[in-house]
Formats: sequence, C-alpha cells, structure tokens
Amino acid sequence: MTSADSKKKKSGLASGYLHGFSRSEQDRLYWQARFLEPYVHSNIEFLGTLSGPSRILEVGSGVGAQTEILLRRHPQIVIDSVDASHAQVLRARKHLATSVKAKRVRIHEADALHLPFAENSFDGAFLCWFLEHVAAPVDILREVRRCLKERATIHCTEVMNSAFFVHPYSPATLQYWFEFNDSQWSMKGDPFIGAKLGNDLQTAGFQNIKTEIVTHHYDNRTPKLRAMFIEDMTGVLLSAAPGLVAAKKVTRKLVEQMKSELKQLKHDPNAVFVNAWVYASAQAF
Repeated sequence: MTSADSKKKKSGLASGYLHGFSRSEQDRLYWQARFLEPYVHSNIEFLGTLSGPSRILEVGSGVGAQTEILLRRHPQIVIDSVDASHAQVLRARKHLATSVKAKRVRIHEADALHLPFAENSFDGAFLCWFLEHVAAPVDILREVRRCLKERATIHCTEVMNSAFFVHPYSPATLQYWFEFNDSQWSMKGDPFIGAKLGNDLQTAGFQNIKTEIVTHHYDNRTPKLRAMFIEDMTGVLLSAAPGLVAAKKVTRKLVEQMKSELKQLKHDPNAVFVNAWVYASAQAF
C-alpha cells in the first residue's frame, strides 16, 4: 500500500472519484443542482436561532453547487462547507466569492473523518450525493454527529442506482450502467447507499430517523420532464466515460452506442424513464 493509498484509507474516502474534476464536469454539477433543486430541497428547512443565524455544516460540498442553493433558500443560515478535493474547493471559493466575502459561508479543504470543528458546534447538517463516494460512511456520519448540537437535524440525499430503468430496451446503456456502478463499488464507494441510509444513521448514533424513496417515473404523460431527466442522466453517465475507458471497463464503441440509445430515448414518443434516490433526516443526541 502506498502512502497515498494509506491516507485515503484513513480518511474514509473511496480510492477514486468516478466523475473526475474537469471544468466541464464541474459545470455539470452546477446545472444538475439547479435542475434537481425542487426535488432535493423540498423537505429541507433550516431556521434561525434566537441568538442569530443557524450554523450549518455541509460535508462533501464539492464545487459549492448545493451550497449556493442552501444560502439562497435559507437567508437565516451561515454555512461551513467541507470537501477534501483541492480542485473542487478552489472552484467553490471562486463561485461563492460574494457569499464568502459576506461571511455567509466558510469553505474548508478538510477530511470528512477528521472535521476541523469542536463538538456541539452546529445547528444542522446537510449531505448530498456524497456518501456514495466514500469507503466509511458510518464513520463519517459519526464525525458529523460529534459536531452537531443536541437535537440538531441532519439531512442526507443519496443515490439508489438499482432503481434505474428505461424503455425501449437499451442494451448498451444497461451494460455501461453495470460497469459504471461496478467501478464505483470497486473504488470502495457505494452506488446503492441510499437504501441503507436508515441503517447507517442508526449505527452512527442518530435518532428519529425518517427515510423517503423519491421516485422519478416519466412517460408519455410528462414528455418534457422525461426528456430533461434523460438529459441529466446522460450527463451523469458520460462524466465517467473517460475514466471507464482508461480503465478498460468499457470501450469507446460502447460509449457511442450508449449515447445513440439515450438520444433515441430522449426523442422517442413512447419512452419510459425511471430512477429513484433516498432522502433521509435524523436528529443528533
């Protein structure tokens, strides 16, 4: 094991990041966050305190795409956001420069297993599309709980990739999807972690746990939404293509076949698209 591998193991991070850190991928994250905002943020409420703004902890904040939305939707909060990627932190600081200057957000490049905060520091926490990328989700949730005040609420949104379905039958897309998920699993991430959030939160010591499977099922009744969700999924899948091709998990031919199938799906008047993810909330005690 190299020193870099040892550091990743200690930090609880997976051995790689499936989507990469290119400028185009960072831009996609901003688009996706805004597109999914009505669904991801519908159950999230952060209120101010009697003494002033609530202090919120965001772990796995990446380029600040969700941070931007949280700040806009909850003017009564301040955020400490944490990410281990230097590239993502740099982009987030640039993107959120106005909010940083206004002292509404502080962006930390730090390890999620060793958060640079004292116990009982935060009034709430937010994690979104993060735990799928780590090797030790329960340990990270324990560390988040350490930093939360008693009865503070944590909000988690995570993938449940087993729910993905498209019609007409798209064999290249399904073959690619298997390799996409298998690659993340091989990196010690978990593309199915959403279904396990209840268990993980309980093991980490949280109480009053609530989970909800958020299902997106679009057919001829909602053609515009169907097309938009297929476009979003296309971006997610293609973000991993360079790494999967380099690792010889997929071929360039398969990627092109998948792209062709998804393009046909987007314009097929009888297409069906299904996907789901899990929202969970819990309280620290």
